[in-house]
Amino acid sequence: MDERPVLVVGGSGSTGRRVCAALTGAGCAVRSVARSARVRFDWADPATWEQAVDGARAAYVMAPDGVWVDPAFLERAVELGVERVVLLSSDALEQMGDERLLAAEEAVRSLVPEWTVLRPDWFDQNFDEGVLLEQVRAGAVVVPVEGVRQAFVHAGDIAAVAAAALTGEGLVGRTLRVTGPRALSFAEAVALVSEQAGFEVRFEGGAKDFVRVLSRAGVDGEQIDRMLASFAGLVERGDAVPSGVVEQVTGRAAVDFADFVVEAAPAWRV
Repeated sequence: MDERPVLVVGGSGSTGRRVCAALTGAGCAVRSVARSARVRFDWADPATWEQAVDGARAAYVMAPDGVWVDPAFLERAVELGVERVVLLSSDALEQMGDERLLAAEEAVRSLVPEWTVLRPDWFDQNFDEGVLLEQVRAGAVVVPVEGVRQAFVHAGDIAAVAAAALTGEGLVGRTLRVTGPRALSFAEAVALVSEQAGFEVRFEGGAKDFVRVLSRAGVDGEQIDRMLASFAGLVERGDAVPSGVVEQVTGRAAVDFADFVVEAAPAWRV
């Protein structure tokens, strides 16, 4: 076995820490990096890149929302011996007009000898670790997607596919939609959340609700318009179709959203 470590960028995040666990469980050496980690990594500070990358054989790469993946980092990583990169991207980029992640995908494909791009649907963990947690606790989830169904996926399943792509041979040069086992509307998903949370959580899926909430939060009108246009592209795409990738790669069933909410319930009961 190659004893060089696998670099995990954002190793303390929702997917990153699960990728670290999956790799460690498979007997791989892991180097977890983040802005506040023992090995510091900051996309905005190229001085942190070399220490993070040097000696690694492969890398799991993600960038927080709003942060661009710098092609110079990928070039330097390859120069220092990184042979394979698995990029965390997102589904429906073309419909949502996500130039940031489209550019990241293009950079990985053109600069890295062995690459895999993961395009997951909405994370289950958005509800208990991410952007929707406070909305759930406040009793109303506001996302302007109307009744369109999403194939919500567990971060642990994304991590399992990432670990397989980092260590195996069958996923190189592929772009994979990573989804949960079934598609649910947000209203259906929120109803399952509400049942486990033990209090009423509503879903509000209209644009007017979204504008109202963001305006009260002080978000400027131009940014709200950009976000609405992005969500409109998602609505236009229509219902997501489960891909079966988790099952194909791991040989087991993907985590169902109904099982996730049981696991996540303590986060809402505060």
